[in-house]
Formats: sequence, structure tokens, C-alpha cells
Amino acid sequence: MGILILAAAAAAGPARGQNGDRASQGRGGAFEAQANRFADDVRILVGRLRYGGGGDWYSNPSSLPNLLREFEARTGIPTAGTEKIVSLEDQDLFATPFLYMNGHGNVQLTPLELSRLREHLLGGGFLFADDNYGMDQSFRRMVRLLFPERELVVIPLDHKIYRCFYELDGPPKIHEHDGRAPEGLGVFDGERLMIFYTYESDIGDGLEDADVHDDPPEKREQAARMAVNVLYYALTE
Repeated sequence: MGILILAAAAAAGPARGQNGDRASQGRGGAFEAQANRFADDVRILVGRLRYGGGGDWYSNPSSLPNLLREFEARTGIPTAGTEKIVSLEDQDLFATPFLYMNGHGNVQLTPLELSRLREHLLGGGFLFADDNYGMDQSFRRMVRLLFPERELVVIPLDHKIYRCFYELDGPPKIHEHDGRAPEGLGVFDGERLMIFYTYESDIGDGLEDADVHDDPPEKREQAARMAVNVLYYALTE
């Protein structure tokens, strides 16, 4: 998968910057700036999916920066410092293998966007969707249009996505929503999970800064572990 190439390059990138000749390092910081740009290009990147339909695709603004920071600290795999906003019509869509989407409202993709997202996922990309409460109905409709020949199914609790880094008992229950048990659902391409959807869970809220929702530390830790597992699974499977 393409993300693995980024991980390998990230391990090598900083070393090249540190070993540059002294003359280059003294040119007004130009060498350092170039090295930093190179490092950002090769570190693990999460793309936040910008979608139409009126839903707040931009919700939970601190969740992905926090995930990237926690992922690097816990796994040792270098990450970018912030997310990338991705539209499905962007020319460089396929350079962002890991996509994340959440929100409270409607999700609506154009036929072209559906076609490009389908191509992205069947080509090895991964989508992590998290219902922020209110996205569920339109997300399920989007999946039916995206893969009419496949089912959005419940992920068994012994699946690797719950075992690949932390041992988890399924998605955590971060916020109340409708009071139902949290679910992890997905769409497969053969044995590879290419869409993972958390419902009645609210991982994004749990990843936000502590003072945003006043979630207790144990809830935030549960959300972090689930999100780390999702990204780690996408990197390694």
C-alpha cells in the first residue's frame, strides 16, 4: 500500500537533513527550510475529506492534529504536523491514501466524486468515517451508491483492526448519542478492509482537546487507542 512507502521514506528523510554540509546549513536557514518541507512531504499524512450536501465536514478541528501527534508518540512512525484538506476532485487525491470524514449532517457526492472515491479505495486507499451524530443516514446512502455490489457489514471483534496495535473490545462509547451500543462497520475488498465506519461512538469528539467536550481522560484514551489502531491497520494491511 502507498502509505507504507511514505513510512519508509519518513524514516530516512530527517537523517538526510541532519547530515547536510555546513555551508548549506548556513545559507540563511534555506537548507533547513527545504529539509523541513521534504520531511512534511514524506511523513504519514491524514486527509480530511471535504464533501458536499451541507454537512459540517470541518467539525472536530483539533481531533486530527491530536491523532497525528499521538500516533507518532505511540508508534514511533513520523507523522505530518497537521491534516490535509482533500476534495475528491483534487488532482493529488491519490497521493493521500488515508482519508477521514466526520460530521453531524448531510453527505452528498457528485457522480464524479463517487467514481473517484471508488477508484481511490479499490486502488488501495482507506476511508475512516466517524459519525459525529447526524451523519449516519446519508453516509449509508453514500456507501450504497459507492459500492452497490458490496455490503456495509459489522466488523467482527476478532478483526485485525481491533488487534493490530492495541487489544480492543470494539469501538468505545465516547458520547451518548441515542444510547445504543457503539458499532464498527465496514466495506471489504476481498479480505482488505477499505472503509471503516464508527457509529454511536464519536471517536472524533474523544480526540479533541480536553477542554472542548470535557470528556474524562479514560474516554479520551479509549478514542485515541481506537484511532491509532485504525491508522496503523491502514498502514500495515
